[in-house]
Formats: sequence, C-alpha cells, structure tokens
Amino acid sequence: MESRKVTKTLEDQWVVERRVREIYDYFYSISPNSLSDLIELERDKHFDYLSQGLRKLGPSFSVLDASRPWLCYWILHSIALLGESIDAKLENDATDFLNRCQDKDGGYGGGPGQMPHLATTYAAVNSLITLGKPEALSSINREKLYTFLLRMKDASGGFRMHDGGEVDVRACYTALSVANILNIVDDELIHGVGNYILSCQTYEGGIAGEPGSEAHGGYTFCGLAAMILINEVNRLDLPGLIDWVVFRQGVEGGFQGRTNKLVDGCYSFWQGAVVFLIQRLNLVVHEQLGLSNDLSTESADDSSESELSDEEEHLEGTSSHVQETFPLGQEGAGQDNASDSPKIADTGYEFINRPIAMLPLFDSMYLQQYVLLCSQIEVGGFRDKPGKGRDYYHTCYCLSGLSIAQYSWTDEADSPPLPRDVFGPYSKCLLEQVHPLFNVGLDRYYEARKYFSGL
Repeated sequence: MESRKVTKTLEDQWVVERRVREIYDYFYSISPNSLSDLIELERDKHFDYLSQGLRKLGPSFSVLDASRPWLCYWILHSIALLGESIDAKLENDATDFLNRCQDKDGGYGGGPGQMPHLATTYAAVNSLITLGKPEALSSINREKLYTFLLRMKDASGGFRMHDGGEVDVRACYTALSVANILNIVDDELIHGVGNYILSCQTYEGGIAGEPGSEAHGGYTFCGLAAMILINEVNRLDLPGLIDWVVFRQGVEGGFQGRTNKLVDGCYSFWQGAVVFLIQRLNLVVHEQLGLSNDLSTESADDSSESELSDEEEHLEGTSSHVQETFPLGQEGAGQDNASDSPKIADTGYEFINRPIAMLPLFDSMYLQQYVLLCSQIEVGGFRDKPGKGRDYYHTCYCLSGLSIAQYSWTDEADSPPLPRDVFGPYSKCLLEQVHPLFNVGLDRYYEARKYFSGL
C-alpha cells in the first residue's frame, strides 16, 4: 500500500497544532482556582501598544505608506472596543490627517495626495465615525464621495477599487458600507451588485473575490454583508454558505480563511461575523431549506442549562449550550421577506435590531479561548497564531472577533452577554459591541446614523 505523502501544508498544520496544544496543556494543568488570574484581557498593555502606534510608527512601516487610513482604523477601532478613548489633541490630529487624505473629487487615498481608493475610503470613514465628534463627521464631503462611488461603478454591476483598478467583492462591500452608513445609498449605486456577488458564490458555498476564484473568509463576509445591505441576501445559497463556514473553525478553536489553510486570528471576525450575520437570517434559511417558519422555541438566552457552573464552563473552553442548529422564534416573523424590506438606507439599523432566533453555528467559547490564549501577546497586541509577531491588523480583527463571540448568545442589540457566555472573568474580558455589518462600535454607529439622517 502506498504510504501517505506528507505535504508542506500538512507539516505546517502539525506545527501549529503542536504549539496550540502546548498552550492549552499548560492552561489546563493549572489549578482551577488560579485560572482566573491567567485569563485576562491585557487592556492597559493593549492600549499602550495602540496609542503609541497612533502617535508614531517606526521606519519599517514605510511599506504601508498607501495604507495609512487603515492604520488609523485598526488602531482607533481597537481602542474603542477596549472601552478606551484618546485625548482631544490626538483626536484632532487624526481628523486633520484623514481630511488631508480626502481627494478633491471625492473618496480617500492611502495618504495625503494619493489616488482615492475604495478600501482606504472605507477605512477613513470608519475611523471618522469611530472618532465620533461632529468635527470628524462633518469633515466627510458626502456629495463628492457619492460622485466617486458612482465613478467606481462597473458595467458588470460591481465596483472598481480605484480608477482603472480591479473589480471584486471587496469593492462592492466597501462602497455599499460607506454609502449606507453615510446615508447616500440609492438605486443607481446598488443596481446590478446582487448579480455580480451571486456570480462569485462557489460550489463550496463560500464567496470568492471574483467569479471563478476560491471561496475565502474575507470575501465571504464582504459578499454576505453587501447582499444584506441591498436587501438581496435571499438570492444567495445560504444553506451552502453555512455548510462551508461552519467547517472553517478548526481544532485550535480559531477559524481558517480557506479550505486546507492554517488558522489565523483575523478570521475570528471575518468568519465569526459571517456566522453572526446568519443568526439574523433564520427565516431565509428556513425558506431555502423548505422548513416551516411556525416553529416556536426558546430564545438563545433561555437555552438548556449545563450541569457545569459558569466558572467551570469558562475553564472548559467550550460552550455547554444545546447545539440546536436552526431554532426559530415568532418575534422575527416576516422580517427577512423582500416585501417587508426597509428602505435601503435603513437596512443597517433594521438588521441589527432584529431579534436573534437562531443559536450560534460556531463554538463561541472555543473561539474566545483561541483569541485570548493563542493570539493575545502579553506585552500588548494580538497575532495571527503562536509563533507570529503582533501587528495592528490582527489586533483589530482579533478584538472584533472576540466581541462577536461574546455577544453571539444575546438575542437583542444593546443587550449585554451573560457571564456564562464570556470566556474568563467577565469584568476583565468583556469588550464593547460591534455592528457586524460595518465593524464599527454599535454605539458609534447609532451616533453616526442620527447625525447623517439629519442632513
């Protein structure tokens, strides 16, 4: 019989599993009474790491010269998730810098004087919304930005990232996210987008960056979120998407971005948010599966209790909730149907305020364990996986994914999670809640919506 061939991919997977196992073995070898001191979100150290990066970056960051609004977003959003804030001078400096990145013809470039780009436009707008002050919000030239978005519109129905740039699902999402949150979205912007994204859903169930490519976690989030924002999510094969995404959570507890790839902390958000969004699409999922929508079940917070104490659940690192796949409640009836759709500009608000009637389709406690024990760096910041270094990108998306996991069992927006649903000491580990469609703090989203709705 032919021996099994060991590939480089398999060798790398074994290395990651061994490193993660060593961390978990050490963790579980400690007395339960001492574990609460070990499980902690290093808030002060993370804040120091982040605020230092906002003030000054070393020469090695010159390679990210065209991504400076992204650095602002990764850092500012991470600080907001920690429940912290920066001083007034730093806020003003950040607002002024981002304003200098704004092109005279609309959109934001990667730095002052650079070509406007949809990715950095998304990062800049989210940064200004996170700053939240009227000076920050009023600095956005919405009229010129709308013109820029229209200019990026492609005949395929999708969007280009920049003048002469690539057309992909990421461009569709960033354009629609910005248009929706700034209250400038209209039928002309969304025309044909659904057809383009639908052409990118693959045989695996996930969504690729462009037609014919491989399903990918980041593009799947972008595609799903965009389809929700334009009220066409019912056109996607959601059961197929679910079948793909639930198998992306690996033995380590974190998510991989693609089939047969290594775990990566950033997918705590990209994949975790996909599952979180699906929890509010129960009626569409049931309709596509041919199931009745008249089932009545208890809500997520009333699910069966475990024989383990809250502390024991946290230390086990996995949720003890009953793993029902598609429970339904009556309160969400009719909200997923196209006939009951809100106007496009209100989609983000309507969506986040839907009651959740579907239990999480991933192990939220295991994901939190991976982020806190394997991705967190003791001196501040987060990393991809054990053996890698920290960076602002992974800090942002590890914290965003941690927030998604913590709030995945709450059945209403603005409701805090129960202590049993948070890995580690509640007061030390709980983060602020994110809006899963835009990945900005939920409170900042509400403030921005109120501001831009009044214009």
